[in-house]
Amino acid sequence: MFLISKLVWIFAQPLSLAFLLVFFALIAGLLRWRALSILAATASALILFVTLYTTAGNLMMQGLEQRFPKPVADPQSLQCMIVLGGAFENEVNTARHGIEFNAGADRFVEALRLAQKFPQSRILVSGGDGSISGIYEGDAAASGRFFPLFGIGRDRLIEERQSRTTFENAVNTREFLAGQGLSHCLLITSGFHMPRSVGIFRKLGIDIVPWPTDYRTDGQVRLTLDFTQPNLNAQNMATAIREWYGLIGYYLAGRTSELYPR
Repeated sequence: MFLISKLVWIFAQPLSLAFLLVFFALIAGLLRWRALSILAATASALILFVTLYTTAGNLMMQGLEQRFPKPVADPQSLQCMIVLGGAFENEVNTARHGIEFNAGADRFVEALRLAQKFPQSRILVSGGDGSISGIYEGDAAASGRFFPLFGIGRDRLIEERQSRTTFENAVNTREFLAGQGLSHCLLITSGFHMPRSVGIFRKLGIDIVPWPTDYRTDGQVRLTLDFTQPNLNAQNMATAIREWYGLIGYYLAGRTSELYPR
């Protein structure tokens, strides 16, 4: 199932889909299927225009991010926090033996802030190697080098190194929490990733408090044309669509408590 989902996403993301439609249009043109060729080319152009030159992707991201608003104040006390992986550049770290982050770094910045404020809290990092090859260092392993650099003792860390998907994050985390006698933990992940994560954790009966971070929008996005940042528009569109694929897929598979948790 893991491999299938990875392969499907390679071809189902907007830019890949646009390329496939162009390829189909060329084949249809060579076969003199003029109507199909025009239809495929038009669909490809429409996908590219909406993805690159409108705020549609940002608007979709905003909807996901606002589903679980972040609490205004920090908790009075904190026993544990769960940090979902997806923030380290695993290929680079494996090759260069450093600590390099991607755009999801806020997950670990926020965890570090809370860990320093609540020195008795435990930090469970859930994240293995989510690549198809499975040959890279995962986020949990990298976190074992990251947190001690800022004075967080290794004895406070719980490293769950096997999970490759959000569902596996939740399943494996449940076992670790039970083994450590921990409950009512903060769940730290990107705002856009929180609805899917909460749905899965709830389905498995894990007591968590959503603690979103890593916001990609300002909360005031409107649907407009935007020719200034096509790369960012495409990235946000792809991320939002991937989350919706995950929400729908997990709901149909019975792995989440509801289609669009809140």
